[in-house]
Amino acid sequence: MISRSLALVLVLVLGACGSPAMMNRMASDEGYKRVENVPYERSRGLDADVYYPPQAADAPVVVFFYGGRWQQGDKAEYRFVGQALASRGYVAVLPNVRKYPDVRFPAFMEDAAQAVRWARQSAAQFGGNADKLFVMGHSSGAHIAALLALNPEYLKAAGGSREWLRGMIGLAGAYDFMPITAPDLRDLFGPVDRFPYSQPVFYVDGQNPPLLLIHGRNDEVLWASNTVNLAQRVAKAGGAVETVLYDSLSHNMIIGSLASYLRGRADVLDNIEEFVNRISSKPRPPKRETEIRGTPLIAEPLPDAGSEVIDEPDLSAPQPLELPPIELTPQRSEPEADADDPWAFLDAPAEQVSASP
Repeated sequence: MISRSLALVLVLVLGACGSPAMMNRMASDEGYKRVENVPYERSRGLDADVYYPPQAADAPVVVFFYGGRWQQGDKAEYRFVGQALASRGYVAVLPNVRKYPDVRFPAFMEDAAQAVRWARQSAAQFGGNADKLFVMGHSSGAHIAALLALNPEYLKAAGGSREWLRGMIGLAGAYDFMPITAPDLRDLFGPVDRFPYSQPVFYVDGQNPPLLLIHGRNDEVLWASNTVNLAQRVAKAGGAVETVLYDSLSHNMIIGSLASYLRGRADVLDNIEEFVNRISSKPRPPKRETEIRGTPLIAEPLPDAGSEVIDEPDLSAPQPLELPPIELTPQRSEPEADADDPWAFLDAPAEQVSASP
């Protein structure tokens, strides 16, 4: 185990503030159990790592989706997140999902829904309570978590319901990022007429489980407007949402602050803990009726978009959309079972804003 002072020096010298490998080096090896490579979707070769307290009982379950532009990353790189959540008494499930260019949207959403289904079915094996189930993500992983919470059709296609979820936690997430101009993302989410399906803001209906959205105002990777716009839209629709905004917490350090030796520098994990404990101890709210419901589209091979410029509608101020129904892949039967400044945010207070009705 490296000392706190050595950990800080390593980050400064190596300039690896955004490196998951460095964050893992700062994670404790004690106080939790880990089960690696547990299959949750055998037909696609997908598995998850599970972190849990040794004496877990009736514990909340948090399914965490890591970031990486929907293209990169591996669950093993986020041991520090699993350790952080387990240290607060939670069962943490870290799944791998398929990535671009092997698949395009919404294939990885289908994987994510299956991971949540498995976590719910398997919670008791690790001392978790399936009725205290949360989804959480960072960056593109927060986009996945948000769509699961806002669009009920993904979990429905996995044989379940959005009512499975007690809450969603998003760290520096992508929720409102049209127009899409990067060639790789145009290919991933395209063609153009399907772009709206990728935007969590278009699925707000006031029926969502409570959301906790955390962002840094100086995030230069995903602007904080993603969080602000989604929070305002949810609050206006009568849904439950809370935001925590940091004046100077970078895109990478908002997740890096969960590493053991950096937790004293920002209270991100404390805010997550307070939210999970409070929400999981409340009775479930009554369901409200809604008139507009969107459905995701089926995954299918798409031609390469290249760098061709295509005229797009002006959707900078998103409006609720009534998207045509397109089926998802049916449920399969499965056995249960940047050179950022690392210290710019030191001692920066967070502004907490409750946007719940």
